[in-house]
Amino acid sequence: MWGGRFADGPSAIMREINASIPFDKALWRQDIAGSRAHVSMLAAQGILSAEDAQTIDDGLQTIATEYERDGVPEDWDLEDIHMTVESRLIELIGPVAGRLHTARSRNDQVATDFKLWTREALGEIDAGLATVQAALVARAEEHAADIMPGFTHLQAAQPVTLGHHLMAYYEMLRRDRMRFAAAKERLDECPLGAAALAGTGFDLDREATAKALGFARPTANSLDTVSDRDFAMDYLHAASIASIHLSRLAEEIIIWASQPFGFIRLPDSLSTGSSIMPQKKNPDAAELVRGHAGRIIGAATALSITMKGLPLAYAKDMQDDKPPVFEAHSLLVLSLASMEGMIAGAEFNTDRMLALASGGHATATDLADWLVREAGVPFREAHHITGAAVARADAKGCALAELTPEDLAAIDPRATPEALNHLSLEGSVASRRSYGGTAPDRVRQQVTAARRALGLDS
Repeated sequence: MWGGRFADGPSAIMREINASIPFDKALWRQDIAGSRAHVSMLAAQGILSAEDAQTIDDGLQTIATEYERDGVPEDWDLEDIHMTVESRLIELIGPVAGRLHTARSRNDQVATDFKLWTREALGEIDAGLATVQAALVARAEEHAADIMPGFTHLQAAQPVTLGHHLMAYYEMLRRDRMRFAAAKERLDECPLGAAALAGTGFDLDREATAKALGFARPTANSLDTVSDRDFAMDYLHAASIASIHLSRLAEEIIIWASQPFGFIRLPDSLSTGSSIMPQKKNPDAAELVRGHAGRIIGAATALSITMKGLPLAYAKDMQDDKPPVFEAHSLLVLSLASMEGMIAGAEFNTDRMLALASGGHATATDLADWLVREAGVPFREAHHITGAAVARADAKGCALAELTPEDLAAIDPRATPEALNHLSLEGSVASRRSYGGTAPDRVRQQVTAARRALGLDS
């Protein structure tokens, strides 16, 4: 393709380092779609004859049929998917195939292909996130009133409901979907027609190719167009945060599935055993979701570092843009499917959760709040009184709610026996009725809103 300038062909090393066909063959559908849109526009603008354009389009459709049936051949001498398609087109229709590359470069071609692929990937991830959200909402509705320990520093803090806990992850994934949607909106400009870096002297209709490929508009600056990989970094950064959220949920599942906690039993289909210890049931799917987050974050870092020092416009470094995106996408799709299966198929041991929720004096804040609300005690003073009550319960080896009226009176006379009626787990949870709180009726409201947002009731 560039032999006219060079007397000698590439060395074996250059051939190997230069070829991208092993990974960019994944773009074959996008490459053919972009070429068909381009040749149609060239014909409409009178740059190609209608006959040549039809011949080229027929050839491209034949190649698509072949690739769908047989896969994409890998000839490293052809370097990439663009020249692989063009070479096959020449074999099929002869020299007229050479007119396809009129008024475009591989620089705007690859940017278009990659954007088209990333746009599809964004849609696939959004659907996967919605599926996990739906699983979380279903289980949250089921367990809207089941009490479990709420933790800070992995220490028992206040009782919450399991439904409330699960809906916290729904909210994380909701923000993830917003990030992917924002990435899709920023991506919505078509690079085709920017050519190598400076545009072209041909009378192109870039609006037409943008519309044909489903973009809102063409890109505005040819230099920026061919050097831009923000859309890929947007995808990876959103994927990184989503993978962190999945990793946090996976970590909790791993902890909950351990014998000291015993909160959850994972489905056998997403667990493994041990080669030596027959009693083991390992949460390997959750551990791998947790591990995949590191690889996805690494992919985002890799592309960011690749791009950070590049001058305008295109540089060959940018050939390494696709492997990290492809890998991260595959890992995230698999992580989402695994997480949906774990959430939907898990058995929650709500009795065990309730039993552990009573430990650690989790309703201590309720006593402090009662003192403020009913006895007019300043909160800092109420905090001190409650701390003394906790120390008293520890000394007696009992729960806070099991203290006697005499115990409270000895600490502070304003802590009347009425306060003891507000220290049960059920009373504590029910009282947290502020918007977004853990009270079962609030959780059910959250679930109803989430079901509506997900279109589950339509």
